[in-house]
Amino acid sequence: MSNPKKEFDWFDHPSSRRLLWWLLWILCGLSIIAEFFIHRHPHFSIDGFFGFYAVIGFVGCAIMILAAKGLGIWLKRKDNYYGEPEETQLPEDIDGDLR
Repeated sequence: MSNPKKEFDWFDHPSSRRLLWWLLWILCGLSIIAEFFIHRHPHFSIDGFFGFYAVIGFVGCAIMILAAKGLGIWLKRKDNYYGEPEETQLPEDIDGDLR
């Protein structure tokens, strides 16, 4: 049997990955360049610093990832949580090809 074409294989191509990385870096660069032209109206002294929103976004995402890892450890169940699988016998009246 031949290898079936996956539905969303665009992300598997190395050229697509390279394009996405380039787009990420370009957008990050544009957001840094935009910091020079946008006049902020800070409510507190700390949110007026250069790149504050990028740093706070990164820290927020890192905290969410660490919290998810902690929840995964805390909520994890053993492999046999639902019990051991039981052997079931097929009834005798089922076709022999299914056994």
